[in-house]
Amino acid sequence: MLFAGGFSFANFFMDVLTLFVFVLWFWLAISVFGDLFRREDMSGWSKALWVIGVILFPYVGVLAYMIFQGKGISERNVTRIQQARNELRNVAGFSLADEIEKLDRLKVSGSITDEEFTRLRARLLRAA
Repeated sequence: MLFAGGFSFANFFMDVLTLFVFVLWFWLAISVFGDLFRREDMSGWSKALWVIGVILFPYVGVLAYMIFQGKGISERNVTRIQQARNELRNVAGFSLADEIEKLDRLKVSGSITDEEFTRLRARLLRAA
């Protein structure tokens, strides 16, 4: 209850901390549900059990999912980001050869040094 013991710094601090923890939990719950519903490697029954667990035991369910599936969440997010990047490159017409050719023209014109060319070319090759 907000300001139950009158207005003091301690009550204000505890109310703000409580609100912060609730927002943090809510954000984690949305992340868990988002990851659960996007997963393709998990059966519908497993997803249903996780959803029921998170609904019945909110804090424990969210924390358990984050502990047991945390590494997988980050790997799936990285994979999704890479797929989105590749789709965007395909739509925008990104070509690695074109980008290297542009870098070569910059090097020939003197806009970039040999070291910058080598570094940027290596970055392009790593990103591809």
